[in-house]
Amino acid sequence: MALIEAKTPNATPNSAEDPNGDLGFGVVVARESRKRLLNRDGSFNVLREGLSFIQTLSPYQYLLTTSWPRFLGLIVLFYLATNCVFAVAFVACGPGQIAGATAATLGSRLLEMFFFSVQTFATIGYGGMHPVGLAANLLVTLESLVGLLGFALATGILFSRFSQPTAKILFSRNAIIAPYRGITAFEFRIANARSNELIQVEARVMLTRLKPDGNREFLLLKLEREKVVFFPLAWTIVHPIDEESPFWGLTQEDLATSNAEVLVLLSGIDETFSQTVHARSSYKADEIVCGARFANLFNPPTPDGALSIDVSRLDQIEKTVLPAPQG
Repeated sequence: MALIEAKTPNATPNSAEDPNGDLGFGVVVARESRKRLLNRDGSFNVLREGLSFIQTLSPYQYLLTTSWPRFLGLIVLFYLATNCVFAVAFVACGPGQIAGATAATLGSRLLEMFFFSVQTFATIGYGGMHPVGLAANLLVTLESLVGLLGFALATGILFSRFSQPTAKILFSRNAIIAPYRGITAFEFRIANARSNELIQVEARVMLTRLKPDGNREFLLLKLEREKVVFFPLAWTIVHPIDEESPFWGLTQEDLATSNAEVLVLLSGIDETFSQTVHARSSYKADEIVCGARFANLFNPPTPDGALSIDVSRLDQIEKTVLPAPQG
């Protein structure tokens, strides 16, 4: 089933000399890649190889961008591992180095020294045990320094994670080809998953596909509305499929054959931090549903007249009939 009436050549193909033709992916990536360029979560399907482990190591960036469960798990792991290492070191100092230690077996001594290390690392100091030998005092000195630096670093990273502005935009699972003012349109829906306000939200949507010569082209799609001043609820982003649209006359089979992908880039200002935030995603041919419309998101007004939406219905679509071909 065609997306719209007639099949005509694309009106404005990208020129090979256009420096923005590949959007920064590079000519080789744009031509050779058969996987989606942009994952649904906004990450890129491009790998960097040939660098040493040290060159690719970026612990600060990793700790800022990793998930909260993984971040907290790494903090706990570092805390336990550090105390285990110092517990072994305290046991290795030999008997009599820690006054108040009463354990007799090796296992109980390791457990006792582990809890002594916890007291030292966290500067608790209950007073039941304390170092008396030179080796033990040197270890306590080193561990107190490690503890101070460790807590300072963990606190700084934790603050940075809380303070950095990020966007959490929900994209509809599918894009659709829906009736639109007597023709059809490519549409998808977005919603803000956070309670903060985004202003001056701007959308750029591009269709990328392989041309018959094997090169990839990137075509900017003209939108019904490219920017909204306020984004309190949801936004259905619409690209009318007229004679100037790259979608004109194409079928889903055409999109799949040309390895088509619709790239979505959003930017807006987080009102809380007054800083620009970004979000991105993409839709492949098998994620575009032809002959559908989005279900209504709005709930009935409350008794005081307030409007609300049900974000859980963001992905819901309903089958519909596309306009009949004209002429």
